[in-house]
Amino acid sequence: MARKNLVTPAVRVLREANIGFVEHHYEYEAGSGAAGGAAQLALDPHRVIKTLILETSGGRPLCVLMHGDREVSLKQLARAIGVKSVAMAVSQRATAHSGYKVGGTSPFGLRKPLPLYCEASIAELDSIVVNGGKRGFLIEVAVADLIAILEPELVDVATTR
Repeated sequence: MARKNLVTPAVRVLREANIGFVEHHYEYEAGSGAAGGAAQLALDPHRVIKTLILETSGGRPLCVLMHGDREVSLKQLARAIGVKSVAMAVSQRATAHSGYKVGGTSPFGLRKPLPLYCEASIAELDSIVVNGGKRGFLIEVAVADLIAILEPELVDVATTR
């Protein structure tokens, strides 16, 4: 099990902003995604939010927050942001854009500022659980705090699996 009180770029951002959060640690399993962490921690996968790094057809990176039990409709996202198409960034490029390893990507403390989009229905929740910047490390934060710090653009791009 991962050690408690990890200090990641995400944790630093939250501490500097005086935002309270609760740590959740679990055994990371490659490819298990948000649903795997939710299952291990007995959390509602709808509240466990994936941080996804995508790229436009022009190669511009962007970040999308999505419920753990939903997928991003790439066509709806492209339409919403006014580009021809978007696709998931390959692992190496996602890491280069975010500064985090895939499976440990947090929307807080990204290596460089990226356009940030959040599934609109996430804003209806009181709190969410999102990656804390390391595989096997999730943090629970108030949605109001996430929106205040990150100022994401809300988009309606969720689809079921």
